[in-house]
Amino acid sequence: MMNCLPFLLVILHLTKTQNTNPAWTWTCKNNNCEKTRAQPASKPISLAACKISCDPYGTLWPKPTGRVELGGQLVPINPNDIEVIENGNENQLVRAGYRHFQMNLQKLVEPENENGESAHLIVTLFIKRPHETQLKLTTDESYSLKISELPSGEISANITAPTYFGGRHGLETLGQLIIFDDIENSLRIPSDVYITDKPVYPYRGILLDTSRNYISVDTIKRTIDGMSASKLNTFHWHITDSHSFPYVSQSNPNLSKLGAYSPKHVYTPEDVEEVMEYAHERGVRVLPEFDAPAHVGEGWQDTDFVTCFNYQPWNKYCVEPPCGQFDPTKPKLYDALEGIYKDMIRQFNPDIFHMGGDEVSIACWNSTPSIVQWMEKQGWGREEEDFMKLWNYFQTNALERFDMQSKEKMPIIMWTSGLTKAKFVEQYLPKDRYIIQIWTAGNDPEVSQLLDKGYRLILSNYDALYLDCGYASWVGDGDNWCSPYKGWQQIYNNSPASYGSTYTLRVSVFS
Repeated sequence: MMNCLPFLLVILHLTKTQNTNPAWTWTCKNNNCEKTRAQPASKPISLAACKISCDPYGTLWPKPTGRVELGGQLVPINPNDIEVIENGNENQLVRAGYRHFQMNLQKLVEPENENGESAHLIVTLFIKRPHETQLKLTTDESYSLKISELPSGEISANITAPTYFGGRHGLETLGQLIIFDDIENSLRIPSDVYITDKPVYPYRGILLDTSRNYISVDTIKRTIDGMSASKLNTFHWHITDSHSFPYVSQSNPNLSKLGAYSPKHVYTPEDVEEVMEYAHERGVRVLPEFDAPAHVGEGWQDTDFVTCFNYQPWNKYCVEPPCGQFDPTKPKLYDALEGIYKDMIRQFNPDIFHMGGDEVSIACWNSTPSIVQWMEKQGWGREEEDFMKLWNYFQTNALERFDMQSKEKMPIIMWTSGLTKAKFVEQYLPKDRYIIQIWTAGNDPEVSQLLDKGYRLILSNYDALYLDCGYASWVGDGDNWCSPYKGWQQIYNNSPASYGSTYTLRVSVFS
């Protein structure tokens, strides 16, 4: 699985003077680097230099899935003496990838830290299909990397990939192989490397909720930087909720005017464009989620489309406050939804779309007289099955409006919910159209049931992958609902492969 820690190279501490008489050296024993006292007669080895050669995978993270050969000597290079060759790729993305690679190297060492002679590094990125510039679920993100020392003494690093997105991963891997040696006081690179690699999962993402807590564009960019360095490829943007509506909809600007925490706490079309471009260059798709029919409220005050908004006591009408849920019986609601879908499709250019669908409250709909009367006219009762019919009525109409704007039937993601129960899912959510995102516990029987039925899943189970667990509750006393805190070992060991082998799409999503 190609998810990993942030780019290790950019956090190394740099010294300004060469450490000529270090007290310690590092020795490789059983694939681990051990600290020992340096001897006067021997040449000390830095920790970074030891790590790059001690383990079969060196400092690579995540571990490549294919062939890994790390050898040769560590050769000093100068970050200001790197030649990049486009190799015929007249591609703005390729140039951006090179630019980010060089910027990361510049962060490793200041000019006055350069020490002694260094080899000229030549980086060549060959993209076989440079015209494939949109990241999709079907995009080939594989690459190969070959580093060799030329007879001239120059170091050649050749990356070959079917698409830019694989080539960009290759540049990340190349960056991880360049270390700052704090004993030699220089950047160094192994001179004989061959790596082949490709992601195990086509969707590798992080969810960020910017509705409950507004998050600045700069912070979103830093998140994308970490994702890119970790070869994660999907920024799942939970951009609206019942708490606030910070997304500036061009078709209905009143939503953010009424629904944002303040006029400054919004995401304008220019903000979205900025995030999109930033993510695209770093190999990350931006996946918008417009959650419905629940998790709506703020911003919709001037319509009659929402019922149960901020009802009290809240726990009688929703899972968490403030309550709010669309009334599917309002015909003009779907006109408003179509406008939002049009905005998002134009701005985000998605290949997949998230329609939410979590925590729909039957109690809310059942307490709304106009909804109950409408259901009675349809000849429906007030049992769970009848409210699933109502929910399906909403989802069918909303999806029809989405398809009218997208011009294609792209995959739709929905959270596990009432509609994804075994007795309803195949009737209402056809598996050739829907991808189900799991937010329950990983041992939930529904996970294996959906796999057995042939559904594609995104795994974001709260017992391992929620990064906000372990803090105080915000709706009462004590800890929050998904406590205790999840350590990195639990997150790392949460392998989708442990849930079965019949899946066609699996992923670990941190939310």
